[in-house]
Amino acid sequence: MTSPSQPRQFRPQNSGVSAIGYLIFFSRWLQAPLYVGLILAQVIYVVVFMVELFHLAEEVIADPLHIEEAAIMLGVLGLIDVVMIANLLIMVIIGGYETFVSRIKIEGHPDQPEWLSHVNANVLKVKLAMAIIGISSIHLLKTFIEVGDLGAKNSEADNVTDEVYTSDGVFWQVIIHSVFILSAVALAWIDKMSNGAPARAIESGSPVALIRDAHDAPQPQLQRAELGQAGPESAAEIEARAAHYERLARELRAR
Repeated sequence: MTSPSQPRQFRPQNSGVSAIGYLIFFSRWLQAPLYVGLILAQVIYVVVFMVELFHLAEEVIADPLHIEEAAIMLGVLGLIDVVMIANLLIMVIIGGYETFVSRIKIEGHPDQPEWLSHVNANVLKVKLAMAIIGISSIHLLKTFIEVGDLGAKNSEADNVTDEVYTSDGVFWQVIIHSVFILSAVALAWIDKMSNGAPARAIESGSPVALIRDAHDAPQPQLQRAELGQAGPESAAEIEARAAHYERLARELRAR
């Protein structure tokens, strides 16, 4: 049995085990072509957006004195729908690649997305769920504008998109949208519970608590006047800090 002051000794892995480990680790690059394919899908959505924008402008120019507000609103909502799906693709491409494949070296770049600095699998799931709710909201709003007074007696409302809507269909759209919202709330709650695990570990006195307490505790500092140095951190201070963390590591091994 090793003493608390000595590091634990592990038997070195043989070449076969190491090769399998490296193969599994480098297999993450198999996902790279998938993200390249999503980039091509992004290009397709750009084309779709420009086509829909051209059709909307053509409809307005053809008869500018008789523009139907509902038709224009539905057209604009269609454009917003395309943009939100494109945003969803961007989050999947950048966030997924950064999380599961390789780091993107853009630290300090002025155009770096704010959410990319703290992205992980849980954060990405919550953001994707919120994006899906936004897309579902656009579709539901388009349905509400289209159906008008669906179900009312003697209703003669004009159909703008020539699509057939039923009360049951609209009802299930609302149910599905509500399920999306509940799913996003559940994911956010799970993420919050995961982030709260270190706090519970502190209360239980686990090794995580020792690390947190050591981080919060005042670190050993030496007087700069005695050292006669004006630098931000002298060699003696670095040595004292290293000894402090070494003492903490021995306590953790002892537990």
